[in-house]
Amino acid sequence: MALRKHVTFGGDTAKLTGHLFLPDTAGTDNAPPVQGVVVAGTWTSVKEQMADRYAEQLARRGYAALSFDFTGYGESAGEPRDYESPRLKVQDIRAAVDFLTGHPAVSDGHLGALGVCAGAMYVSALAAEDPRVRSLALVAPWLHDRRICEENYGGPEGIEAKKAMAVEARRRYEETGEVVYVPVVSGSDPDAAMPFAIDFYLNPERGGIPQWPNRFAVMAWPGWLDFDAVALAPKVTAPTLLVHSEDAAIPDGARRFHDGLAGPGELLWTAGVQFDFYDQSPQVGFAAAAVAEHFARTL
Repeated sequence: MALRKHVTFGGDTAKLTGHLFLPDTAGTDNAPPVQGVVVAGTWTSVKEQMADRYAEQLARRGYAALSFDFTGYGESAGEPRDYESPRLKVQDIRAAVDFLTGHPAVSDGHLGALGVCAGAMYVSALAAEDPRVRSLALVAPWLHDRRICEENYGGPEGIEAKKAMAVEARRRYEETGEVVYVPVVSGSDPDAAMPFAIDFYLNPERGGIPQWPNRFAVMAWPGWLDFDAVALAPKVTAPTLLVHSEDAAIPDGARRFHDGLAGPGELLWTAGVQFDFYDQSPQVGFAAAAVAEHFARTL
């Protein structure tokens, strides 16, 4: 079992809202502080879709795990809404680290970070510059650079087309305050950020929940497409675990990131498609157990 507390804390530009999951012993008298972990979910996601799940799994294994909504998402404040900004998300994770390291339930100096899918890019970016992140775990990591983006977004021409759309959307936002959105996921809209009928995101019994509006701010494309996660690896000295599958998203990015790490790294291969790692058994249980064991060894 795990205890869940609804928490708020200050980000750089907005108040952020999250769930702090604690071992059930945390409510007892004289309970000792435990090691803390910040959990970041996929791009465009809210905490209830997958970050909560992993945070609860880690709390059941003895950690204080914080999941939260990024600026402009879910319960957190901030405008524009549902705007995917890698730079801002890294700042938000730093604010989450500030909150967690100052919490009385958390041991001083013992902090890990877990990123799922694109959350792997953002926690890696913080780990590359913040020594408080003592250990890093990446589950089904989406780790891209320019080459991988070209392979996934229609080559150089596809990338430039998305950036041109973003320039126009940015102009409209600055002139009128209107945010141009497309669906994050759609099986019928070719302009969707992910133009596929992905069951996880469209199924209300999985990730298609009311807290997630399935919209992507078009003006966010340049920040996403120009983010080079593979280049971060030589700056990451914290022990790093990557849990991935050859059938999940861009395994080549995981291999290249692992090969470039400045510190010790382990690449653990298992089975499953990308979305299995968000909410399915056995993938979530396998990954959570591996992550907990990694943190036990390296924090």
